[in-house]
Amino acid sequence: MPKKTSPVRAVLLAEQLPAHLARSIIEERIRNAILDGSLPTGTAVRQQELATLYGVSRMPVREALRQLEAQGLLNVVQHKGAVVAPLITDDAAETYSLRILLEAEALRLSVPRLESQDFNTAERAIAQLELEEDFTAMARLNREFHMALYGKAANGRLLRLIDAGLEEEERFLRFNLHDMGLGRTSQDDHRQLLAAAREGDVPSAVGLLTQHLQRGLHAVSSYLTQQTHKA
Repeated sequence: MPKKTSPVRAVLLAEQLPAHLARSIIEERIRNAILDGSLPTGTAVRQQELATLYGVSRMPVREALRQLEAQGLLNVVQHKGAVVAPLITDDAAETYSLRILLEAEALRLSVPRLESQDFNTAERAIAQLELEEDFTAMARLNREFHMALYGKAANGRLLRLIDAGLEEEERFLRFNLHDMGLGRTSQDDHRQLLAAAREGDVPSAVGLLTQHLQRGLHAVSSYLTQQTHKA
């Protein structure tokens, strides 16, 4: 009987990587495979297998996996090592509440510094969202819209935390938007938020963002509750 190919080896092609680029390349390739669903939740991602696959020592692999764990894409499980993290965890409500605080602060800092190109980027994302039918693209465009409005906040650590949260949400939405029935529901929210930001009305923009994210929290929580009852 032929030896079964592991999920990681089936997705990631073997090749020799330059030692000085190994960590960043391995991190990027695993991240992309997780985000596009090629490596599903629960898949074991083993250091030695990756080191062998790419012809490098375990050190750059270990660093790449640590970065992915910090980004919430991998979990370390006893006796199994690194595994692909769930699309969304049981503490989704707490995570969303934290996101509301972080994103509201980023918007507050960013709105006074936004320029026409930032507004145009957000406007294009909305226009594409209204036409898009591919759920993967919709999740990506949603993230682009929000980061266009947050991007001028002069706090790099805050923006990195927010981007990680949006990336986690993007990964969840691309696989669940259809079942959640959320395809076209948020564009009015987005347009009102963009209009307030264009006017430089920080309190209104922050209020609209908070309402928008609270609706998202309700939708995600309701969906997870339904899935629990089905199980």
